[in-house]
Amino acid sequence: MQQLIANNLDIFLRLGLALVLGMIIGAERILHGKSAGMRTYAMVSMGSALFVIISEIVGQGLSNSPGFNPVLMAGNIIIGVGFLGAGLIVFKQERLVGLTTASGLWVSAGIGAASGFGLYNLAVIAATLTMFIFIVLFFVEEPFKKISDRKDNQLD
Repeated sequence: MQQLIANNLDIFLRLGLALVLGMIIGAERILHGKSAGMRTYAMVSMGSALFVIISEIVGQGLSNSPGFNPVLMAGNIIIGVGFLGAGLIVFKQERLVGLTTASGLWVSAGIGAASGFGLYNLAVIAATLTMFIFIVLFFVEEPFKKISDRKDNQLD
């Protein structure tokens, strides 16, 4: 009974961390008025963790089966999230939009996968660096955008 409780707590910790880290990243996206927010990022991150946990559990039961590789299920997360991301990338008034949101979802899936594998430090570090990219680099990037916009206007 204690083993079952410990296993369930571990699963809850893995899914919960993925959910919380995804929510934090999604909250930042909401503040910037992006289409994918807290719920989307939390679901992608937690879903990735869920598929990793499933692959581990199934892998334990089929560990002696030749040709079975639980890592393949986790690897297919990239394909599924790529499909979601592709739907976010569009041209709007001759500009490509949604690329940062799509890449954020892709990284969020990686954070969830790390949580699912129990790599908590890696998940937290990756989420912290993602927030650095979204928050700090936003301000670093703005002057470059202004310079680029001026050059575009001069060419017209």
